[in-house]
Amino acid sequence: LDALLQAMDSEVSAAFDCGEPEDILSRAFKLTVTREDICTLQPLGWLNDRIMNFYMGLLVERSKKEGYPAVYAFNTFFYAKLSSTGHKGVKKWTKGVDIFQHDIILVPIHLRTHWTLLVVDLREKTIKYFDSLGQRGDHICKTILKYLEEESRERRSIELTAFEWTLHSMGTQEIPQQNNGHDCGVFVCKFADFISRDKPIIFTPEHMPYFRRKMVWEIMHQQLL
Repeated sequence: LDALLQAMDSEVSAAFDCGEPEDILSRAFKLTVTREDICTLQPLGWLNDRIMNFYMGLLVERSKKEGYPAVYAFNTFFYAKLSSTGHKGVKKWTKGVDIFQHDIILVPIHLRTHWTLLVVDLREKTIKYFDSLGQRGDHICKTILKYLEEESRERRSIELTAFEWTLHSMGTQEIPQQNNGHDCGVFVCKFADFISRDKPIIFTPEHMPYFRRKMVWEIMHQQLL
């Protein structure tokens, strides 16, 4: 592991320090990640949509392996579109996909200057909202439940029974909280990482610098450590 960490470290430093902002460092999931994108993973950096969406792609890819729950992830533009246009505006987003065939649906959400995560667990019939600043997202949970009802009706002619569902904004005692103004994106990625493995969320803000460097390596190698 030490050798890996050392190799990882020199590679990560090079990604930050050598070359031009427009250099392409990774390409997958119909996304191109440049050095400029990767540099948002530097300490104090704000993660951008490309980094968030690429990482969600890695989680979905991993979920296809034996022993992992089946994961579907919407991209970071989905919720804004849904909340402004309703179901009809995002109907095409799931063309050829039955999201109800999955165990977990991840919805990364960008609220102007803050990243949060909504998680649908189709096995448990729960919708949970994860915010590393402890803000509640009850209205966001309701918006997604309404979306699921309409999607279910339209795609498979099945009525969801809303009262069977539990909606919950995670409290500050339930999930780790950030202690600065720039780590929200990393928190969202790590919430999604742990949840998509059915693991309890046990990291702390102190893990953030390590997670940032690890994510650089994972995105460049297109595999999760």
